[in-house]
Amino acid sequence: MSRGADNRQAANGGSTGRSIVLHPVFGGEAGGNGRTPEDKLAEAIGLAAAIGLTVAETACVPVARPRPATLFGEGALQSVEAVIASLETDLVVVDGTLSPVQQRNLERRWKVKVIDRTGLILEIFGERARTAEGQLQVELAHLSYQRSRLVRSWTHLERQRSGGLFMGGPGERQIELDRRQIDGRIDQIKKELAAVRRTRGLHRTARARVPYPVVALVGYTNAGKSTLFNRLTVADVMAKDMLFATLDPTMRLIDLTGGQKAILSDTVGFISDLPTHLVAAFRATLEEVETADVILHVRDIAHPETKAQRDDVLSVLDGLGIDPETDDRIIEVWNKIDLLPPARREGLMGGPAAGPGRGIPVSALTGEGCEGIQRAIAGFLDACRRDFDLTLDPADGKTLAWLYAHGQVVEREDDDSTIRVRVRLTPADAGRLERLLQGASHHTAD
Repeated sequence: MSRGADNRQAANGGSTGRSIVLHPVFGGEAGGNGRTPEDKLAEAIGLAAAIGLTVAETACVPVARPRPATLFGEGALQSVEAVIASLETDLVVVDGTLSPVQQRNLERRWKVKVIDRTGLILEIFGERARTAEGQLQVELAHLSYQRSRLVRSWTHLERQRSGGLFMGGPGERQIELDRRQIDGRIDQIKKELAAVRRTRGLHRTARARVPYPVVALVGYTNAGKSTLFNRLTVADVMAKDMLFATLDPTMRLIDLTGGQKAILSDTVGFISDLPTHLVAAFRATLEEVETADVILHVRDIAHPETKAQRDDVLSVLDGLGIDPETDDRIIEVWNKIDLLPPARREGLMGGPAAGPGRGIPVSALTGEGCEGIQRAIAGFLDACRRDFDLTLDPADGKTLAWLYAHGQVVEREDDDSTIRVRVRLTPADAGRLERLLQGASHHTAD
């Protein structure tokens, strides 16, 4: 095992605040999807640090044959037991999936709290969620995960961090609910989320009537999406060097080149091995991506696993019905060029910013290259535009003003009774215009 640095001194009760992070290495594992076991362990340490856990010890643990009762073999169990005793740690994070039986047996053997990767991610989600929707989504995912366990899963972390998840007071957070109670709460949450989705649908309809294209930021967690969001919108959204800094979508209006405007949406970061039921619980958050006019895929181009992270993001998009191979809405942004060696950085900055396999090199932290993002979005929207011929009533100044604000008027002819306009619009704006013109006197033709 290798000793890790303390991230934050936890407080309260008898908790030492020290944790162990273990990554099980199964036979034949050789860095699937471009990742080595050491890379995966480093990411697990980052997840633990994201909620302020003090990581006292870390290890990649070989698992030649997974044990149904404990996952690890007797030698590994004894080794971890000795470290727990010597360091007085009281939490073990297993960067993998534990069955309820394995989790219970490990806790009995080691006499400390044990959580797996899913439990750790749920802890992060619970701490980061801010809106009512996000909190509902977290609670749904949490209860779905705990339904078959019905154990005191969170008391250790509450004692260690004093605080603030989503199930009420410390006593209530021990999940002392039977399956019937959990099922009842799950049903209630699903109904509340259905109402939230309807509300979000109404919000999208409202945006269609006050129309601007929607640009969704996606990317691996900690790729710098929120920092880029702040840079482009001059907003003050939480942006920290930690995993899952953003869980609730945030939207702001941004200016593009040529006087165009768009709505920029910041979304939750993706991560490898995210459990299916957890992705489903957050589907309402990701709906903004499905309906976006442009998708900005933000990559940490300086990260050693940037290609593997890219593959993970594209896999999630594919699961949402967005085909990365054919969907031309996706624009890659290569962030954190300020962290690259000078030669590589200059090579990226000197090359073309578009084309197959290319991205837009930027530093969201310093602002370098960010104007290229605005140009790329505007260029994509322009390329999608089609010409429409309209005949308007001279009294319909509202529609005429809308056309000048959101389209490119290429021809106009006025007479006493009509105004004939040829306007260039994106397909999304054309749909918005149709809704705007409902009930008005007009004629359109391609």
